Amino acid sequence: MTQAFHEVYAVLQDYFDALYFCDTGILQRVFHPRAIYATADETPLLYRTMEEYVPVVAARQSPASRGEPRRDHIDAIELAGDNTAFARVRCSIGQRDFVDFLTLVRSEGQWRIIAKVFQIIERQP
Repeated sequence: MTQAFHEVYAVLQDYFDALYFCDTGILQRVFHPRAIYATADETPLLYRTMEEYVPVVAARQSPASRGEPRRDHIDAIELAGDNTAFARVRCSIGQRDFVDFLTLVRSEGQWRIIAKVFQIIERQP
C-alpha cells in the first residue's frame, strides 16, 4: 500500500474519533476550512460550511459520553492521484447510522476532507 493510502487512512481514523468524542479540535484538523457538509435526507437540502458545522458538533452530547458502542467502518478508499482521494465510510450516532462519501485533497502536504455528503439511516430502537 502506498504512503498516500496510509495517510488518508489515518485522517479517517481521526475523523471517526472527532465524531465519537465530539472533539472539534480534531474535526477542524481533518476538514479543510472550506469544506462542505451536505445531505439530501433533510428538506430542504442540508448544506453547511465548516463555520456552521463545527458549532453543531460542539453542542452535541458525544456518543462516548453516552457509552455508545463504536460503529465506524471504512468501506473503501480510492486514490485518484497524488492529491485527490475518495472514501466511503460508515458510523453511528444515537439511533442513526450514516453512510458518508468523503472527498479528500492533499493541500500543503496534508490530507483533509473537502466534502462530506451523507445518507442517514434511522435505526429501530
